[in-house]
Amino acid sequence: MPKGILGRKLGMTQVFDDDGHLVPVTVVEAGPCVVVERRTRDKDGYTAVQLGLGELPDRKVTKPLGGQFARAKVSPVRILREIRVDDVSGYEVGQKVSADVFEPGDTVSVTGRSKGKGFAGGIRRHGFKRGPMAHGSKYHRAPGSLASRDAARVFKGRKLPGHLGAERVTVRGVKVLRVDPDKNLLILKGAVPGPRGGLLAIREIVTARSRKRV
Repeated sequence: MPKGILGRKLGMTQVFDDDGHLVPVTVVEAGPCVVVERRTRDKDGYTAVQLGLGELPDRKVTKPLGGQFARAKVSPVRILREIRVDDVSGYEVGQKVSADVFEPGDTVSVTGRSKGKGFAGGIRRHGFKRGPMAHGSKYHRAPGSLASRDAARVFKGRKLPGHLGAERVTVRGVKVLRVDPDKNLLILKGAVPGPRGGLLAIREIVTARSRKRV
């Protein structure tokens, strides 16, 4: 069965691996999720499963979502996300997906929304170099020339100060070190996108071959 689950980032810590090395890890509360809907190539043009995470009071359920939950015969969930898979035959509507879908040693890709940094200048946002800091210089951290010359406009795609972070980021090749099915925890090696409490989509590693197929 293709592996995929939703979770929330709890934070980072460090553990000792089997060789006695101290490894930085990210602790993720993965699931439990429920399969709300299946997307098939014949009906929808692509294959995916729609997973739900968290509980939602009935008073907050909109009529369109209420009909979807009723059709699937599942309790209302707070978060709905789709995870692309090559084959949906391993999933059934109403099925529970928990952290034990993964095993130690699995390689996964983690998708989340990076931390928002607010408005940032060119040096922080794009790694620009600063000007001379001597007293005679009046150019320190400004963006510099826009290279438009006679065009009298800013060319599209020009790197300038602006909003930094809060973007969808995917990290591939993350190794699963430990799995705690009783507490629905995944211990992932290294860092993953997003702040503490951020939503994450974890799925088995996406290869070039499977991307072409989808």
